[in-house]
Amino acid sequence: MKKFVNKPDRFVDEMLEGVLAAYPEQLASCSGNMRNIVREKKGDKVALVSGGGSGHLPLFMGYVGEGLLDGCAVGGVFQSPSADQIYEITKHVDSGKGVIYLYGNYSGDIMNFEMSSEMAEMDNIKTAHVVGNDDVASAPKGEEHKRRGVAGIFYIYKTAGAAAEEGADFDEVLRIAEKAKASVHTMGVALSPCIIPEVGVATFSIGENEMELGMGIHGEPGVSRTTLKSADAVTDTMMEAILADAPLSPGDEVSVLINGLGATPKEELYIIYRRVAQTLASKSVKVFHAYVGEFATSMEMTGFSISLCRLDAELKRLLAKSARSPFFEQAQL
Repeated sequence: MKKFVNKPDRFVDEMLEGVLAAYPEQLASCSGNMRNIVREKKGDKVALVSGGGSGHLPLFMGYVGEGLLDGCAVGGVFQSPSADQIYEITKHVDSGKGVIYLYGNYSGDIMNFEMSSEMAEMDNIKTAHVVGNDDVASAPKGEEHKRRGVAGIFYIYKTAGAAAEEGADFDEVLRIAEKAKASVHTMGVALSPCIIPEVGVATFSIGENEMELGMGIHGEPGVSRTTLKSADAVTDTMMEAILADAPLSPGDEVSVLINGLGATPKEELYIIYRRVAQTLASKSVKVFHAYVGEFATSMEMTGFSISLCRLDAELKRLLAKSARSPFFEQAQL
């Protein structure tokens, strides 16, 4: 294992020490736990809280900021944060207007966020849950409740965060989050595994000339393993799967997110986006805004994902709003 670490069991905490030291004007920790990350300044609004395992930066913690999240519970690498962490953050960020939990469809996260809700209820803190499930490769159409949440949760953070920042009430922010969730569809591909520092070995093995379509961000199995294809051929296969699951019509408008998994050069991501843009143009589908970069990684995994978010006037307006965190910044579009 080659990594720039000190002690593997201190990987997450030392990373957080660095993040908090780098951005003290934007981020803080609460309740004496460095893994409870919150906005430095508490907002008088509906609060949004996320959480998940480390190893995915900028997901999840990277979206704590203005127009985005108010807090995030940080777990170990690929491990869920605890219910106590989520509860402490919930108490810290609540301004009396309620807290909405936004997280991925993983059993440990679901269990711990639900436990936090039960504890918050005893403090008369209103909560609700929106569980991201945008990975079209992880379950067939009609069984969306079984799908994994991957990079597309970015769109839930961005639109719900904008609505909350504007002062929308609890039910309205929840409606926007659910609407964004239903509008996002994602598929990924991987060329290499990653290494969890505390384990020290690759999470899976794959041949030098192989790729795995549909692989999850923790190395979960995909839908097929084949020989490596050209960028255009891979992109075409992924777009066919996404569009079969969520068909688009001429005149529709979307946002596109091309997400690198940790070790894919941006140059390659733009080659992918080029093909996505060509495909959408051939169908007379307009791209409102493209995001190309790293939004939900898997340590040093080589690969990428494509997310399409179908927009209406409401989601488009909220997506266009400014936002700022240490890991993501957008001016008004």
